[in-house]
Amino acid sequence: MSGFALKIGLTGGLGSGKSTVAARFARHGIEIVDTDAIARELAAPGGIAISALRAAFGESVIAADGGLNRSQMRELVFADPAARARLEGILHPLIGAESLRRSAAARSPYVVLDIPLLVETGRWRERCDRVCVVDCSRALQIVRAAARDGHSRNGIEAILAVQASREARLAIADDVIDNSDTLDALQAQVDALHIRYLALAAA
Repeated sequence: MSGFALKIGLTGGLGSGKSTVAARFARHGIEIVDTDAIARELAAPGGIAISALRAAFGESVIAADGGLNRSQMRELVFADPAARARLEGILHPLIGAESLRRSAAARSPYVVLDIPLLVETGRWRERCDRVCVVDCSRALQIVRAAARDGHSRNGIEAILAVQASREARLAIADDVIDNSDTLDALQAQVDALHIRYLALAAA
C-alpha cells in the first residue's frame, strides 16, 4: 500500500467535531496525517521553518525557547491579512510536502489527512481522492468551542469569520458527517464511512 493509499481529506470548522471523527477513524487502524501537528513541529524549537519565520517577522515572534511565539503570531495575523499571507507562504508548502510524504508512507488501506484549512488554502482538494466534511450548525460550533476552549463568544466569532463558511465546505464535500446529534450517532456515521472507504481502497 505504500504510496498508493486512498487519501481522504477531512475538514470541518471550529467546534465541528473533526478531531473526534479523526480519532474514530484512528480506532479502526487508519493512519491520520494531522496538518496542525505538522505545523507545530515545523515551528517548534529547532523546526525547519524557524529561520524563515524569524527573517519574515523578526525576533518578536520567536519565543525564549527558540520556537514560534504562537500567541504573538496569532495576534499579528488576525490584525494584518498581509502578515497572514506571509505566514501561510512559509508554512503551507512545508506542511504540504510533509503531509504527502507521510501519506505515501501510510500502511493502512486508506489514510485520513486532517486539514482544518482544506477549503481556505485551495490547493488541498486536488491532493485528496475524497473530501469528508464534518458539519454542524454555527450555533453548535459556538457552544462547543466555548465549552472546550473557554473562549468568549466574540473571540469565537472572530475565529469563525476568517474560516471558510459552512456553505463553502459543503460545496466541495464528497462525504458529509452530520455532527448535530449524539456521539453514538457521530461514531455510527464514521463506522459506515470506514466500510465504504475500505471498499473504495480495495477497488
